[in-house]
Amino acid sequence: MATRQTSATRAKDSDRDDTCRILDNALAEGQVSSAEHRERISAATRAVTLGELHALVTDLQNAAAPVKLPALTRPVRLGGRGLALGALGAAILVGIGIGWGVYGNTSSPLSFTSDPGAKPDGVTPVVLTPPRQLHSLGGLSGLFEQARAKFGDTMGYRLVIYPDYATMDRPDPGEPRRQLSYYYRGGWDDPTSSSSSSHGPAVDLSKFDMKATVGVLRGAPETLGIKASEVKSTYLIIEGSTDPTAPGTLTLSVYVSSDFGSGYIALAGDGSIKRVNYPS
Repeated sequence: MATRQTSATRAKDSDRDDTCRILDNALAEGQVSSAEHRERISAATRAVTLGELHALVTDLQNAAAPVKLPALTRPVRLGGRGLALGALGAAILVGIGIGWGVYGNTSSPLSFTSDPGAKPDGVTPVVLTPPRQLHSLGGLSGLFEQARAKFGDTMGYRLVIYPDYATMDRPDPGEPRRQLSYYYRGGWDDPTSSSSSSHGPAVDLSKFDMKATVGVLRGAPETLGIKASEVKSTYLIIEGSTDPTAPGTLTLSVYVSSDFGSGYIALAGDGSIKRVNYPS
């Protein structure tokens, strides 16, 4: 029997990832601005319940979105305030019991002689320092190092890199002709729950001149005639080239948008400029 999912059901990482993909699609279709897209993406990554995720996309036209969120059913109403209070009391007692079982030093979970959480436990803090500023030489290098640690390689079909998060399409291990999408924010998450058809062969997405690319990224607003104060969104797309004379090579595109227009710069893997598409 399928589990009933309501607005209060806890969201999984795959649900948050699907919500981000729906929002990315809405940005591409012009349904949300770059600023609103960033705000909703940030809210999606912090969401706890399915109801919070649905609230971020319920006003969008999602027929063409690559994924769908789980359908929600109305929660069953429990009769009486007493039931709710009773459930809360039971949860508190269970929590006390678990804490006493792990840390207690008395015969009863309600007769602590001292705070068990204050006792030295010898656990050393673990401080994580994954790359966060991805539009930098260190950020790009770190992003690919994280990919190698997660997947064993940097092969894929498409990588989209925003200033502080990224998405990558990679071959589905169970069906090489299909692809799975992965979301990065301080680490590569699990893939989307369902795969989609892939287009063309996978390529090594790290085979490009990172230093030259970062230089183009940083100069893109001025190149495209967009004032730095007016920039709303900047992102880098890396994918396999469609040039039949250069199989296995990469095409990179740097996109910059503002409220007054957007443009992009296309470049080859070696950093040479292929095209500058000015805002219109």
